[in-house]
Amino acid sequence: MTTVTTRTVEYPADNLTMIGHLALPAGTGRRPAVLVGPEGVGLSDVERRRAEALAELGYVALAFDLHGGRYLEDPEEMLARCMPLLADPDRMRGIGHAALDVLRAEPRADLDRTAAIGYGTGGAVALELGRDGVDLRAIGTVNALTTGRPGEAARIRCPVWAGVGSEDPIMPPAQRVAFTEEMQAAGVDWRLVVYGGALHAFHHPSVDHTVPPGVGHHPRHAQRAWRDIVALLAECLPVMD
Repeated sequence: MTTVTTRTVEYPADNLTMIGHLALPAGTGRRPAVLVGPEGVGLSDVERRRAEALAELGYVALAFDLHGGRYLEDPEEMLARCMPLLADPDRMRGIGHAALDVLRAEPRADLDRTAAIGYGTGGAVALELGRDGVDLRAIGTVNALTTGRPGEAARIRCPVWAGVGSEDPIMPPAQRVAFTEEMQAAGVDWRLVVYGGALHAFHHPSVDHTVPPGVGHHPRHAQRAWRDIVALLAECLPVMD
């Protein structure tokens, strides 16, 4: 197994002190860089391990924070924090840019080869970076079929891959249509994969605290979605020795 180095990074964003998880691949050379955004509950070991898995593949990866080091287990508290955030593209962009600045400050990150992936709210942040015209090579999201302000999707300069569960009540068919129409009208190179029978947050392993209705883990589709994201990065952001 490739040796991966990790460290915690603190940085300001959204009037909070964010605590991210940076994972570096073996070696000393520059490598393509990937932002990893968490679900609305916040940064957890799930996203930390995904950043480390990307580092094993040769990427510099930063799993970024949403809530100032907090993990919001209470669904009501999570919604109270995330719903206003999701309604405010500028706040999401601020969180994304702050994380991107940390990633790009890492000497081993190739500043010309960067991607953003994310889940739920973290995926919405990744999309807003694209709508803000950030020079990304790829955007990959799961459970994040959020639409932006009119016309701003035309600023997206890279392929967009999105995954969603067919039974996700938070991202229902009407939301899928709105998202794909936005991407198509903007001329974006987009793909949408609908995972049959999967609920919201299907990629996230089961947790021991209360989860809202419509949320549930689907192990098989979780593995498939991860493979799809890795394939997106291999296509758009290949690791070159």
